[in-house]
Amino acid sequence: MQLLKMCKQQTKKNILKLFFGLIRITGVYLITISLLSCSGSDEQEEVITDDKSLEIKGADMSLLPEIRQSGIVFYNQNNQSEDPLQSLKNAGVNVVRLRIWKDPASPNSGFKSVMNLSKEIKSLGLKTLLSVHYSDTWADPGKQTKPGRWKNANFEQLKDSIYTYTKKIITDINPDYIQIGNEINSGLLWPDGNISNISQMKSLLQIGIKAVRETNSKTKIIIHFAGINNADWFFTNLSDLDYDIIGISYYPIWHGKDLNALQQTLTSLSAKNDKDIFIAETAYPFTLDWNDFTNNIIGLSSQILPEYPASPQGQKDFLNKISNLIKDVPGGIGYCYWGSEWVSYKGSTATDGSPWENQSFWDFSNKSLPVWEAF
Repeated sequence: MQLLKMCKQQTKKNILKLFFGLIRITGVYLITISLLSCSGSDEQEEVITDDKSLEIKGADMSLLPEIRQSGIVFYNQNNQSEDPLQSLKNAGVNVVRLRIWKDPASPNSGFKSVMNLSKEIKSLGLKTLLSVHYSDTWADPGKQTKPGRWKNANFEQLKDSIYTYTKKIITDINPDYIQIGNEINSGLLWPDGNISNISQMKSLLQIGIKAVRETNSKTKIIIHFAGINNADWFFTNLSDLDYDIIGISYYPIWHGKDLNALQQTLTSLSAKNDKDIFIAETAYPFTLDWNDFTNNIIGLSSQILPEYPASPQGQKDFLNKISNLIKDVPGGIGYCYWGSEWVSYKGSTATDGSPWENQSFWDFSNKSLPVWEAF
């Protein structure tokens, strides 16, 4: 009743009385928050509606084993030391994404390292998503180099190698989700699987899919494409493949600054291909500064969205927007943040350190940022 006494407009009183009278009559009890402002302001508050829960609220932590070896300490928002995986779980992350390379130069992202980290992740009650690069190093739209051990294989031998390797991944690591290739806009396992020979490319994808289906029918299969340009043509040409989820990378610096176009494309891709869809990679800076002598990918305000400044709040608001955007896509099931752990773990003078430390989930003192609240 005190709230009503404070209100100056008699009409508002009458509206409230009528409203609560109707509630008593029907026997329905509602909780209302700030129905009317006593200040008489014309500003409208945002209507909060129930939204769907996301199947994937993910973060990529591929560099975690190497970062742990550096000995740096991470802190949560209470300034207490805390392991990054525990921080992820506490924040509400439910899927951890890891890349896997065939025979990398260092152990990190190799089979044994990924298998051990996957076991740890699962022990925390989290799910795993493996991005299989089918390479000894980074694979993306500009580079899809065959593993050294496979470079002299003919096409049939290459298919057999993919089948055996993928089957071993499912058998020994048993991920909940698996990407058959990483950002395969231009194909995979060049030159054999280059998109210029799309029939061979699809044959390589299909043999990887077959290995998954025959080994564990519960593992969900993802086809991963970077950006939205040409995505419709790409997935239309893969319409006869037996996969479950479309994965799309979205970074404003490379894939455009039109979030409406992003949402529309995701909606169209999901509906046209009758597939669930998620944002497989995204990231955003909390500052344009740097914490080591390694050139950062993002360093200019022109590289990001003007409505989301490079600040802790801007980073959090961007990820909130991504979360709400994918919820508004009928077939949208989630998102995954890339490089969340990539702080300057090699020290402030490193020239081979992190090009991503201003987009991580920890600030330059390795303390958790507000972005965690987005989960």
